[in-house]
Amino acid sequence: MDEDFRSLADRVRDESRGSGACERLIATEDPEALADVLVAPEQPLWAREIAAFRLGCAGDRRAFETLVLLLNHRDPERCVSASYALARLGDPRTPRAAAALATNGLRTAYALHPVRLLTELRAPESVPALIRTLERLLVPDEPHWRVALACVEGLGRLGDDRARPALEAARRHPRLAAAASEALTRLA
Repeated sequence: MDEDFRSLADRVRDESRGSGACERLIATEDPEALADVLVAPEQPLWAREIAAFRLGCAGDRRAFETLVLLLNHRDPERCVSASYALARLGDPRTPRAAAALATNGLRTAYALHPVRLLTELRAPESVPALIRTLERLLVPDEPHWRVALACVEGLGRLGDDRARPALEAARRHPRLAAAASEALTRLA
């Protein structure tokens, strides 16, 4: 069991209060049993999460919809596990879904993990989505500066010159200035 799965297993064990169903989901090697959890009615969220995580990490695209829902969850730990599994899933819909979540102005408070996933994916959608999200967050007194910082750092890692204007603008913001300057040195 790798460290990411161990962390998820420990968390859902606590959440499920040590239920036998949880232990079976953690232990099963049957992808059909995991997939059944995703479509069965009245399954607890922890059960859907562990099934989707395991299927996603195994490259089983039946996990996609559940993982995208978890990527946009209010609980950051669920977002982290969903992002990890989506990065390994290999589904071509993932970059588009992550870009939609990152650029949704009504869900900015939950955009940190979609932004980080876009950086990791290095997909054609990544740079435009990060630029669009960053530009929207470059207003005075923006409360979601951590999302803006993740955009700046991601654009630096991606090294695409299309980000230059947005990164130049980000340098004028005290919380973003150092990261934006660093990111600008990495552009092609």
